[in-house]
Amino acid sequence: MKPFALAASALVCSVAASSAQVQPGDWRSQGVIYLDSSLNARLHPVPIQAVHMGDGFWKARRNVTTERSLPTLLQLLEEHGVVDNFRRLSGQPELSRKGPLYTDSDLYKWIEAASWALASNETSDADKLVLRGDVESLISHIIAAQEPSGYLNTYFVGDKAHLRFTDLPHSHEDYCLGHLIQAGIAYYRATGSRKLLEAGIRFADYVVDNFGPNKRPFVTGHPELEMAMVELYRTTGETKYLEFVRYLFSGVEKDRLKLKDAEIRYMFSGRPFTSHTEFEGHAVRALYAVSGATDYFTERGDPAYKRTLDLLWTDLTTRKMYITGGVGSRSAGESFGDPYELPAEQAYAETCAAVANVMWNFRMLNLTGDARYADVLERTLYNGANSGMSLSGTLYCYRNPLASSGDKLRNPWYDTTCCPPNIERLLESLPGYFYSTSRDGVYVSLYHSSELDWHLEGGPHLKLLQSTSYPWSGDIKFTVTPERPAEFALYLRWPNWAPAVDVEVNGQPMPVSSSTRRGSFIEISRIWNPGDTVTLNLQMQSTPMVANPQVADEYGRIALQRGPLVYALEQIDQNGVALTDIFWRVTTPITAEVRKDLLGGVTVLKVSGQAAEKPVGEEPLYQPLSAAILLTKRPVPLTFIPYYTIANREPTPMEVWVPISRSEGGATNAFASVPDRRADAR
Repeated sequence: MKPFALAASALVCSVAASSAQVQPGDWRSQGVIYLDSSLNARLHPVPIQAVHMGDGFWKARRNVTTERSLPTLLQLLEEHGVVDNFRRLSGQPELSRKGPLYTDSDLYKWIEAASWALASNETSDADKLVLRGDVESLISHIIAAQEPSGYLNTYFVGDKAHLRFTDLPHSHEDYCLGHLIQAGIAYYRATGSRKLLEAGIRFADYVVDNFGPNKRPFVTGHPELEMAMVELYRTTGETKYLEFVRYLFSGVEKDRLKLKDAEIRYMFSGRPFTSHTEFEGHAVRALYAVSGATDYFTERGDPAYKRTLDLLWTDLTTRKMYITGGVGSRSAGESFGDPYELPAEQAYAETCAAVANVMWNFRMLNLTGDARYADVLERTLYNGANSGMSLSGTLYCYRNPLASSGDKLRNPWYDTTCCPPNIERLLESLPGYFYSTSRDGVYVSLYHSSELDWHLEGGPHLKLLQSTSYPWSGDIKFTVTPERPAEFALYLRWPNWAPAVDVEVNGQPMPVSSSTRRGSFIEISRIWNPGDTVTLNLQMQSTPMVANPQVADEYGRIALQRGPLVYALEQIDQNGVALTDIFWRVTTPITAEVRKDLLGGVTVLKVSGQAAEKPVGEEPLYQPLSAAILLTKRPVPLTFIPYYTIANREPTPMEVWVPISRSEGGATNAFASVPDRRADAR
C-alpha cells in the first residue's frame, strides 16, 4: 500500500443528510467537492483515492505535472520570494516582501496541487515522500506567519496593516483566504492532517466574526471565497460559513462600500447574484462567482439561483465561449466581450478562465446529472485548459489565442503567476472528475483507462475497470465487478460530438432507447454479476466546424474537430507555405494519421488544401468579388495538430480557423462531417 493512501474498499461512508447541518464523513471519502450530504446534488463525486488511472492521455499529462511541473514551479516560487514572504513574518525579518499583493494565493494553489498529487494512486512513493516534506515545511512557515487573531496575509503587515480590508475591490485579501481554505481542505482530504485546514478556519472565523450583517461590510473583489466557504461548510458542518456565503451573494453592501457600477460589473460581485442575466467583467472572477453560486444552490436550493445559473450558462455557451472552451475575449480587464465578440488572434482566453470553466461545469454536472455540462467540461479540459501547460510541464500559457503570427506564447514564469499552479491543481485532481455515484448507480462522465475501486451508495463494493485509448479512439470497454450480484444502473455519457453510438453488454448488442440522444447519459440498468462487460463505441470522425455568422472574425472560416479535440495549423508543418496564403477546400477528404513520434504521440489530421499562387499580402486591399473568386490557387497538403500541442516547438504562426476557398463557397453540404480515412489505426 502506498503512503497516505487507503484501499477504497475500506472507505464506505454513511452520511445522514440534514437541511440544517451536514454530518461530515471520513476525510478519505471526500472528493474534490464533497456532496454526499448536499440535498440538491444528483451525483456525488468519488474521492481521488478511489480511482486508479491507467496508461493513456491524462496519465502522461499528470505524470509530467507531478514529476516536473510541481518541483520546478516550487523552485521558481522560492526564487521569486513567494515563500520568503512568509519566512520574513516567522523569524527572518531581514527578508523583503516581494511580488504583487496576491502572491500568497499562488503558494496556496501549489500546495493544493501537491495535495491532490499526494492523494493520487499514480504518484510514486518517492515523489509522495518529497511532496509531503515540501508541503509540511511550507505549512510550518504559513502557520508561524499567522497572527493570534487569525489574520494571515503577507502583504498587509507592518506599515500596511492599517489598510487591511479597506479596499476590498482590489486588495485580494478575500481571494488569498479562499485559496488558503481550499489548500487546507485538499491537504486534509489527501492525508488526514488538519494543520493547514485549521489555519484556514482561524482566518475564516476572523472574517465571519468581524464582517457581515450588523458588522463591517464585506464584498469579494475577486470571487473565490464563496467556493471555499461552502466547501468549508461541507468539511466542518459549521453553518456559519454557508450563511456568510449567502450574505456575500446578497449584494446588500453596495452603498455602504460606495461601490461604483463599473467596479461591480468588473468584479461580478457586489450586487445580488440573482440580478445577473449575462456574463460581464473579469472572466475568471465571474466564473469563480458562478461556481460558488452553484455550490450555494446545491446546499440551499433557492430556485432564483438556479434560474440565474441557467441564464448565465446559456449566455456563455451560445454567445461568449470559444470553440476550445476558452473564455474571456478582451485583454483589457481580462474580460468578457459583447455577445459573439470572439476574435481569434486577439483572444485573451486566460488559462485560469478555462480552469474555472471546467470547475463550474463539474459543479453543474453533479448538481443536475445533465451530460451537457460534461460536454462543455470535456471540451474545455482537452483544449482551452490543457493548452495552458507545455508538454514538458515547465512552460505555461497565460493567454491561449486561436491564432498567432509566431509570438512566444509559453513562459516558465509570469509576474502574475496565477495560471501555472491553477492548471497544476486541475490536472492533479483530475481522477476525481471521472466518476460519480447516485442513489441508483454509477455515472461515467469522462473516458480514460482507469479503475474505480469504490462502493455503491448503500450497497456493495464495486470495481469498474475502463479500457480505452480515448480521445484518439472512441472504443471503450468496461468490466463490472460488484462484490456480489447487485442491481443498479451504469450511466455512460454519449458525447455531443459523436453522431452515433453502439453498446454491447456481455457481447450482445443493446438497443439504445429512442429517447436517448447524443449529449446525454445512456442508462444500462440490470442485475450485474462479477465480470460482466460493456463495450461502448463512439463514432469518431473528423468534423469541419463553423461559427455562428455573428462571430465576425470566424465568418467564412472552418475549424477542425475530432472527438473532443480541436485542431490547429502550425506553419512549421505546412512545407513552407505561409498560413496567410492557405485556404480550406470544402469538399476535401480528411485522413487521420497516428504520429507516435510527434508531440508526445498524437493523431494528426491531413487534408488537401489550397494556397494562393501569389501571396495574399500582394493582392489589392479591395477588389471585386468576381476577381477574388478567380484568385489562382494551387493544391497543397495541410497537416493539423491538436490545439493543446501548439507552441511546443519553435515559434511559428498558428491558426485554428482556416478561410474557405471562395471558389467553392457555394458547395452544397460544405460543412458536413467527413468520416475518417485512417492511414494508421491505433
